[in-house]
Amino acid sequence: QVQLVESGGGLVQPGGSLRLSCTASGSNFSFDVMRWYRQAPGAKRELVALITSDGSTKYSASAKGRFAITSGTAKNTVYLQMNSLRPEDTAVYYCNSNKGLALYWGQGTQVTVSS
Repeated sequence: QVQLVESGGGLVQPGGSLRLSCTASGSNFSFDVMRWYRQAPGAKRELVALITSDGSTKYSASAKGRFAITSGTAKNTVYLQMNSLRPEDTAVYYCNSNKGLALYWGQGTQVTVSS
């Protein structure tokens, strides 16, 4: 059974940066699509960014120009570089991936942007 594990969250001041990581268990996992979602308390979960196995990327309007999603060459790891962070970026960030017909979610990592 594949598991996704996020890391890299924490407390950062407005204007600061964080780099989130998501790694799939099992050395032979290779994703079709990896996505980053986020969910603030009381809010809906929203898609932040995605990357396909061929390297194509898409971003939400809020993330575009500030965040960058990348993947490792083995296609079992994805990163989200977050720059110019704002308080409204505060949320639990989740990675998500589909491989064939299977869909996987990580446990989430908390990002808090505050002075």
